[in-house]
Parts: sequence; structure tokens; C-alpha cells
Amino acid sequence: MIPRADALAALERDSYDVVVVGGGITGAGVALDAASRGYSVALVERGDFASGTSSRSSKLVHGGLRYLQNFDLGLVREALLERSQLVKLAPHLVKPLPFLVPSFGGKRPDRLLGVGLNMYDAMSWRRGRDEDSDWSPERHHTVDGAETVRMVPSLASRRPTAAYLFYDCQTDDVRLVLTVLGEAERFGAVLANGCEVTGLVERDGRAAGVIVRERDSGSEFELTAANVVNATGVWADRIRPDELYREEEVPRIRPSRGTHVILSRESLSVGAGVIVPAGGGRTVFVLPWLGRTLVGTTDNDYDERDLDHVPASPDDVVYLLDAVNSFFGTSLDAGDLTGAYAGVRPLISTGDPKKSVDISRRAELYETSSGLVTITGGKLTTWRRMAKTTVDRLVEREGREAPCRTHEIPLGLPVDPAELPDAPGVDDASRAHLAARYGHAAREVMEMAAADPALAERLSADLPDLAAEAAFAARREQVGSLADVLLRRTRLGLLDARTLSAPGAEGAVRAARAIAGELGWSDERVQSELTAWRTVAAAEGLVPTVEVKAAA
Repeated sequence: MIPRADALAALERDSYDVVVVGGGITGAGVALDAASRGYSVALVERGDFASGTSSRSSKLVHGGLRYLQNFDLGLVREALLERSQLVKLAPHLVKPLPFLVPSFGGKRPDRLLGVGLNMYDAMSWRRGRDEDSDWSPERHHTVDGAETVRMVPSLASRRPTAAYLFYDCQTDDVRLVLTVLGEAERFGAVLANGCEVTGLVERDGRAAGVIVRERDSGSEFELTAANVVNATGVWADRIRPDELYREEEVPRIRPSRGTHVILSRESLSVGAGVIVPAGGGRTVFVLPWLGRTLVGTTDNDYDERDLDHVPASPDDVVYLLDAVNSFFGTSLDAGDLTGAYAGVRPLISTGDPKKSVDISRRAELYETSSGLVTITGGKLTTWRRMAKTTVDRLVEREGREAPCRTHEIPLGLPVDPAELPDAPGVDDASRAHLAARYGHAAREVMEMAAADPALAERLSADLPDLAAEAAFAARREQVGSLADVLLRRTRLGLLDARTLSAPGAEGAVRAARAIAGELGWSDERVQSELTAWRTVAAAEGLVPTVEVKAAA
């Protein structure tokens, strides 16, 4: 990305065809789609890019088996086709992940589930397009108990009989957002975080831009644009709520909190995803992710007004650990967690208490009398479709001839780890990690590590992230705080929260100093950033208290 100061200068100086409010995956997708169709685009984000729901997902790009069980076939098929598309566009970011549904006690896998998986496979293909199946190593099938244990060692004590094996996909949600934003910028979009929209600019009763308050100075300016797109997700009704609800008869946005917990591989060893039964007839995912084991998610209404720091619920932590302990025969408690996090999904309430909130995972597009276009709902997997729908509306109302192109635009450029520059002290695990996270941009990260031995050091002893990533983020990705780096540019604030949020944590100090080298922070600023990071970690409940116990 261009330096933030340069982006701000351009936003104050120039006018645009489209301004996008919101720097999560939906806003990033709209910016890319519009810019690639020839629109001049500005995007502003109140906090950090992907700092809301888009950094707090289950990290899956998938169709959603539970929606298939609810016979929401249209949503499943749309998501499955998008899954195939994203693997092709970003093979280093969106990767197939094997999933197991084990059976025990001499029982064979459930036949009804097998029928559902047959549908899941079939729905992922476009008619006459056999190459759509190339994303997956193989179709679903049954594996025996020995193979099940090989893939999920923590199931050894339960002696599984067999399991269904199928594939979905996994990603780093924040890195996907940043990559889409980078592609949008390549097509001319101007992007800036730390820019809060406080109102609309109107000309003759029509939206003609937004009023922006800049984070550091507190100053306001008008950002003028012919079209305004509200892509703020769960915050979508904070911009002109009266207009939105009065004119469109829009069902209320009903935030739903999803909690996840993270364990070391030593505590729970899984080499594939596992679908685990949980209380209330629901299931949760147990997933390998970035060297840890990720467990989630819950789905409970969230009634708090403050959506900026949503802590992991103690009750939800117990719920997830109970599910794991019951299924794997373990006795894990909150003290075993390396981290936890929660996100709030922008579900759309139907107003009918008899209907499940699941119905509202569909995206919703609204246009009100001012011309403000609001896109909300949906899920990570279908971001490209949501963006296309939004920009199609702009194209239609302006009478343009500008077809969508995002189905053919690669997202980043993959790189072979062996092709990266050498850097003393950087091992093969870190090289592979950098290639997977950054693609071709990993070359610059390695060059920074080679130029400064301090940047070649790891931030957490058992994870491959380097201090050079903090420096790179400060130089190239509009980082404004240490928390930005630990929670989003790397994911260590989630993966290793217990260690890194402790006072005097060496990894956090190392990251802060790497940022300081790029942004010119003083020693006093470094210390204040370390304090601020610990405050954020506490506010978001990244380290559940050890008093919260789960039943064995």
C-alpha cells in the first residue's frame, strides 16, 4: 500500500466515483470490483483494516454443511462455487483442508451424512465445467480407523472405527482482506485506515460523499464521491439508521457473537479438521491453523452496544471445552488455552422469533432515497459475490457498460519458498510460512530480515513469525499500533496471547521495536504501545481466566 499520509492527502484533494466505507472483506471486495471496472475508488476504515468481523471468523472458505442440512441449497451452492473460484485466484491463501467425521464403537459412518456429502460434492461443479473440481485433492470417501488416527492423533484413545473424509478450504482471513485491498490499490483505489465516517455529504438530497474524521489529528474533511457504499457489516445501521429502516423496511441487524478458543498442538493434536458434536444439537469445528488447534464457533445473540471490543464469553469458552473434552476424552481447561477470541456477525433478523438466525447468512443490499447503497450480512466465502451485486447496482443506475472482472483477477502472486532470498538465522519453517502468507511480497520481508539480524528473530519461540513482518507491516500496510501487528498483520495476538500479553513479553517488545525502526517511535512510544497492547488484550478477553473450568 502507499503510505497512509499520501493516501490521506489524495482523499482530501481529489473527488471519486465511489467511496467505500468499511475496510473488512466486503468493503475490500467492493473496492476491487469497482476499481477493476474503471471507477475511481476511495476506501476509508474507522479502525484498522479487517479489525472487525473479518479478523474473527473460523478461517474457513466453505459451503457450510449445516446449511445443507437446513435445505438452504442456494446459499450452499453459491458458497461452494466461490470456494472453487478463490482457490484458483489465491492458491497460496485459500487451501484445501481435509475434514473428518469419525464413528466409534464398531459403527460405520452414517449413511444419511454420506448422501449429504454426495450432494456437497455435486453442487460444487458448474454444469459442463469439470475443471471446477480441480480445487480438491479428491471427492469425499470413507477412511478406516487407523487412517483416522494418523490424521487426528488425539483420537487414538477413542479408537475410531472409520470416518468420512471430505474437503473444504481454509485461509487467514485478515491476509485475504489485505491482499484484496492490495489488488484494489493496483487498479487505482486509494485506501486509508483510521478514518471514521461521521456523516454524509449531500447535494440536492443525494449522497455526494462522506465527512471523515482522521484518527491522529482529530480533524475532519469532506471526501466527495458520486456514489457512497456502506460496507460496515455489523455497524451498517450506524450510518443513517432512520433512513435505512424507515424507507426500506429493513429487518434489524442482529449481532451474533461467535467465540473461538486456541490450544497448542501438544494439548490437542489434529492434522485435519474434525466436526465435533456439541451441546444443543450443534456441532463445532476443531481445526489445525497456523501451528495451533482452533476450536469454534458459538452462535449467540450479542446485545451489547459496544462492538469495538467483543470479549470471548466465559460461558462459550466452557461450552467449547466441554465439547472437546467429551469428544476426545481429554480434560482441558481454560489454563490450557494459548488464546481465545470472539467476533460479531452481521446477521439479519427476520423479526419472526420462530425462524432461525441462520436464514440471515445471506447478503442483503439496500438503496435508500439519498442514494446510499448498503451491503451487509453474508459470509467470508461469498465476499466476491457480495461485491459484484453491489457494483452491479451502481453500474445499472448509471447506465454504464462495465462487466464484473473479479473472477479473473489473481489475488496476489504465489512464490516458491526456495526462491526467496537467504537471510541468516531464518529457517525453512519461517520461509514456508512467509511464502504462504505474503506470496511474492515475502521477498521484501526476507530482504529486511537479511539486512538486520534483529528482524530475523522469531516473535514467539514455537511459531515461525519473524520480527521483519512487523517492520514490513509498518512500511507497507498502514500499521498504526503494536496491536495492529500482533492481532492482524501476524496472528500471534490470537495464537500466543497468553505469552505475548504478559508484562515484559520479549516477543511483544521485539515487534514494537521493529515497528519503531520504520515509524520513528521513541522509547516512550514503544512503552506506551506495549501498555496499550496489554489493555486491548484484556478488553477482548484474549486470555480466558484460569478460574473458568470445563468439565472433563
